[in-house]
Amino acid sequence: MTTTSPPVAATPPPVAHRRSRRRWTGWMFVGPFMLVFGLVFLAPIAYSLYLSVFRTQMVGGTTFVGLENYARAMQDPQFWEGLGRVSLFLVVQVPIMLGIALLVALAIDSGRLYGKSFFRISIFMPYAVPAVVASLMWGFMYGTRFGLVGNLNDLLGVSLPDPLSPDLVLASIGNIVTWEFVGYNMLIFYAALRVVPHSLYEAAEIDGATQWQVVRAIKIPAIRGALVIATIFSIIGSFQLFNEPSILQSLAPNAITTSFTPNLYAYSLSFSGQQYNYSATVAIIMGLITMVIAYVVQLRGMRKEA
Repeated sequence: MTTTSPPVAATPPPVAHRRSRRRWTGWMFVGPFMLVFGLVFLAPIAYSLYLSVFRTQMVGGTTFVGLENYARAMQDPQFWEGLGRVSLFLVVQVPIMLGIALLVALAIDSGRLYGKSFFRISIFMPYAVPAVVASLMWGFMYGTRFGLVGNLNDLLGVSLPDPLSPDLVLASIGNIVTWEFVGYNMLIFYAALRVVPHSLYEAAEIDGATQWQVVRAIKIPAIRGALVIATIFSIIGSFQLFNEPSILQSLAPNAITTSFTPNLYAYSLSFSGQQYNYSATVAIIMGLITMVIAYVVQLRGMRKEA
């Protein structure tokens, strides 16, 4: 009589093997993102840093110069004029744009605005217009010989100030950027307002708070994080100002020079002046300045009140 042995249970894989498989499974998920991130973000930065410490000359070729390009940028009046111009743009335009966006978001969230869905989509719509198209459209309206300003001059028999003159061109660009991004920032603020607990409003109503007190004591503190994020995005966008002055440059060559903004200056150095090394240096310096200022704003904005 034969006896059958009981089936042998499968031996579980070692613990170390299971941990290793889980670890590689995680890398399989994040690997594609890390590859793309390295190629489109880290690699260009590394290449720009590499270019910034060299100098290419017709006589002598490419030579290592260390930090000489950075020292040159620190003494370059064109770079500092462009940086001062975008700094002024940041100080004036960003508060106006964010203030308008906040007012619109509060008005829509109040529930007292008739047709709020129409206003919400209408104000957001300019953000869907590409910056190049928006600059061309506004540039046509700014024209004193062929555009809206010129037509108004002929119709009314007056001489309106030229929006593309050297004294007004920065304000004209600020108007375009504000028109483009008010709706974007409004949507950020409105989305943050929609998640504020209604119990806070009910408690304020019981206490007899006015609408202004509700806005000041509940709504604005509740969306503080959204305000900080919108401010940081606006700071980055201001220092990266390029599309609008680049498009309007052909309409106002005397007002918008090749060094009107640091980004436009770096572009002109690279593609017109063939100074790739110095252009990379200007880009690296602007990246560092933007990073530091955005980080300081984030720290101050997120700091809890004592």
